[in-house]
Amino acid sequence: MLHITAQDYHGYHSVVGPDNGVLQYLTLGLVKLAPGEAYTGETGDFEQVVVLLSGRMEVTVDEHAFTGQRKNVFKDRATAVYLPPHRDFHIRNIGDATLEAALAGSPATGAFDPFIVTPDEVKPRRVGRDNWVRTVQDIIVQNGEGRVQRIVVGETINDAGNWSGYPPHKHDTYEPGIEADMEELYHFRLSPVQGFGTQLHYRYEPMTAEAYLVRDGDTFMIPDGYHPVVAGAGYRLYYLWIMAGEGDRVLTPHEDPRHVWVKEAGA
Repeated sequence: MLHITAQDYHGYHSVVGPDNGVLQYLTLGLVKLAPGEAYTGETGDFEQVVVLLSGRMEVTVDEHAFTGQRKNVFKDRATAVYLPPHRDFHIRNIGDATLEAALAGSPATGAFDPFIVTPDEVKPRRVGRDNWVRTVQDIIVQNGEGRVQRIVVGETINDAGNWSGYPPHKHDTYEPGIEADMEELYHFRLSPVQGFGTQLHYRYEPMTAEAYLVRDGDTFMIPDGYHPVVAGAGYRLYYLWIMAGEGDRVLTPHEDPRHVWVKEAGA
């Protein structure tokens, strides 16, 4: 099953573990802490990225102490902390409200240093047009070259009723300069919180097509295929996206030839 529905939790919650049976290169955990609480973890054979979703956090790793704050994913840009493999780390809630953070992971063997990505380094850009315009915020993409092994992290916010991942694209066949071969994972939030979106997933060979109703806190795994997503009318849709593969980190999606016409002038 590609669709994972949200669950109530406190402390650490493993959403996509290393033995999930679908993705080989990605994991996802969530952390929810009350004021003053802390979570202690170890990265093991994975590089991990702590992405702050809401609240005020302090992340300590090695001799570093990184801090950040965020009202919510719709109001502020992200703070993120990169954690190399085989490190102990601590996440502490230093605010007066609930802290929520995502821990994105990917297998890694390299020797890297921890670092922080601050909100000032996250540059929102508008992508697309008409009812498929959305806001994309790279967190660790090109700025990760030479600093991470394979993980790629960012965020997308759909305006109410709008599409993203559009025209539909895939990245499951490695052709240098044409298409990347990278798994992907989405973690969703909605505003207002009772909202919903629709996640599509389809392939041509063999032909399969599915639609999934996604709600606040849901997660979707994308091992292959085309995967556009649309927000319900009246509801803004956010998703954290995490990507990784065996090859390079260059984001080269292959757009569905049947639908690229929408990019033409006047379409």
